[in-house]
Amino acid sequence: MHELRYVGDPVLRTPAEPVTDFDRELRRLIDEMFAVMYQSDGVGLAGPQIGVGLRLFVYDISNRKGHVINPELTIDDSEPVIEEEGCLSVPGKETGRPLYAPTPRAAGVTLRGVDKLGRPVSLKARGMLARCFQHEFDHLEGMLYVDRLGKDERRKILLQTP
Repeated sequence: MHELRYVGDPVLRTPAEPVTDFDRELRRLIDEMFAVMYQSDGVGLAGPQIGVGLRLFVYDISNRKGHVINPELTIDDSEPVIEEEGCLSVPGKETGRPLYAPTPRAAGVTLRGVDKLGRPVSLKARGMLARCFQHEFDHLEGMLYVDRLGKDERRKILLQTP
């Protein structure tokens, strides 16, 4: 089973590659990603977070569960919403649990991609689901939520990581 990767691991800073093979291995990978996410008490998990440099993520938040492959994200409502956000890949060295910080995100997004069978997926989201989609999409771009924080807040969080 793949293991979580943590801040400092280069895979988290490397833009992910498109998925090209829609086979049994991909379906197994998605199942494993859900297992790792649930085992870690997460609500979303992107390929790079388990060392897989592919453009896909899984989510289970706000009564919505699914996966998206090769996603494209469009901002529908750019009004910034600042809410607490954390990440399984940014744990505290004392607790091993995600570190949280007020993080700005767009209020509404549309996510387009495909599912594990290559069928088109198009999802509109607001609230926590929109935040989750933006967070996981950032992972596919080689970004972490701390990159969206001010310099002092980012430093404060990173000093608490292992």
